[in-house]
Amino acid sequence: MLILAALAVAFMVSGTLSWWLALVRGRWQVLDTPNDRSLHSRPIPRTGGIAILLGAVAGVVVLQFWPGNEVAGWPLYAAILVLALVALADDRHTLGAGLRLVVQVGVVAFLLFHYRPANLDLPLAVIVLLFLVWMINLYNFMDGMDGFAAGMAIFGFGTFAILGWQAGQPGFALGCAILVIACAGFLLLNFPPARLFMGDVGSTVLGLLAGMAILEAHLEDILPLWLGILVFSAFIVDASVTLARRVLLREAFWKAHKTHYYQRLVESGWGHRRTVLTEYALMLACSGSALFGATLPVSGQGLVVAFWIAAYSALIYWLRKA
Repeated sequence: MLILAALAVAFMVSGTLSWWLALVRGRWQVLDTPNDRSLHSRPIPRTGGIAILLGAVAGVVVLQFWPGNEVAGWPLYAAILVLALVALADDRHTLGAGLRLVVQVGVVAFLLFHYRPANLDLPLAVIVLLFLVWMINLYNFMDGMDGFAAGMAIFGFGTFAILGWQAGQPGFALGCAILVIACAGFLLLNFPPARLFMGDVGSTVLGLLAGMAILEAHLEDILPLWLGILVFSAFIVDASVTLARRVLLREAFWKAHKTHYYQRLVESGWGHRRTVLTEYALMLACSGSALFGATLPVSGQGLVVAFWIAAYSALIYWLRKA
């Protein structure tokens, strides 16, 4: 009953705040005004990330009445708060990319200092730091279509919630489940046609938490790293391949653009709803493959990963020719 109460509170707080944020206007409200790189055609509030975070916090507070099942420690909460405040300032005042990157590196370094495994040497620590910073940014890059980033969170963290519960890790599972429910409350206002965007507050924090969940699942033997990456591969592959292509073409890869594969589909005539539903199907297939792969030996997991490498290669080839 306490778990259900926590999930219900997270949904109600997130959903209610999302509805309110989609309606209100004022000096403090942040509107996403369309430009030549946007996929929407009218100003839309982009403060929905606040609703997601407060909904998740409300759910976690309720869970505190269940002793022995801590969702997360204070360092993670502190890191989320710093990241969210800087992202909110960026949404309002457009901070420089360099400043944002410094803050992200600092936040991740702080987390690694507090949560470092015993065998985390310096080279591996640098790799993990780069991975988490990239997850923060790629999630932000991919938050450009109605219902997309929230849907990825629901499928991704939902998969980890199932696996965490099966592995006897209730704190991990419940933390992921609360994020799923909080994002579901926001999605009520974000599904196409969106009336509210999550903004950098939501996307950067979800990116950090996605990266942390992938690493935590690997360290706690919940899901191997390669299958954890597969769970969020709909975002990771698109963002990583797009970045690599822009670097090779010597483009200003740090600037906003409309060359992600999901953006190409929207602009090709598919529209937001058809594209996001297709992406949901892809996310569901990846989640199902990860759940199936978790029951297999390493050799079988290798075959699952190989299948998806081939599948993504074919999808990218088709999209480039379309």
